[in-house]
Amino acid sequence: MNSATILVIDDESQIRKLLEITLEANGYKTEFAANAKEGLLLAASHPPDVVLLDLGLPDDDGQNVLVQLREWFNNPIIILSVKSAEEEIVKALDNGANDYLTKPFRTQELLARVRAVLRNIAGASNEPIVSIDNIQIDFSARIVKVDNEVLKLTATEYTLLSLFIKNEGRVLTHQHILRDVWGPSYIDQTQYLRVFIAQLRKKIEKDPNRPKHILTESGIGYRFNIS
Repeated sequence: MNSATILVIDDESQIRKLLEITLEANGYKTEFAANAKEGLLLAASHPPDVVLLDLGLPDDDGQNVLVQLREWFNNPIIILSVKSAEEEIVKALDNGANDYLTKPFRTQELLARVRAVLRNIAGASNEPIVSIDNIQIDFSARIVKVDNEVLKLTATEYTLLSLFIKNEGRVLTHQHILRDVWGPSYIDQTQYLRVFIAQLRKKIEKDPNRPKHILTESGIGYRFNIS
């Protein structure tokens, strides 16, 4: 059974009830807030392992709540919102959200996203070697193996792959990746990023044209997937 606590900040009573049934049936502890003020108070007084945050709150914009949380809250935040515009999703991810699901969502997909962000917490511990499917990365030695064979990566490719693995399951925007790997002056060079993604896929994917690990989130960025 899971022991993680999940805080849901959402003003829709039906959504809160659905999430209560779904999450508790899967072993999670739950806390609920119907507005921004209650949510921020609960997050501060009883810090959860994961926050599920709606953007359409009655007393404040969810993006503002996200920014306020990220001033001190380091655990995962998943956005649940009816807002599906790319600019809204990108804004939330750049403001620090780990993931974004549009309503209506499938409960099994939500549970998978929750498991992914929780794995990311565990994986951020102190394991120097991480194995994902047929890929193994030794962070201390900076060695990557695919099917037990050492992979020849450029320094940039290694940095890019490390960023993906450390954020497994999280959607990373183009700007986030470009800023972290190449620096602030490259944040508009999305074509530059596509070239490196294609190169990395050729080296780690069994079928680069149908990638299993480095998945494209159209118009937004990329997600590293382990399944």
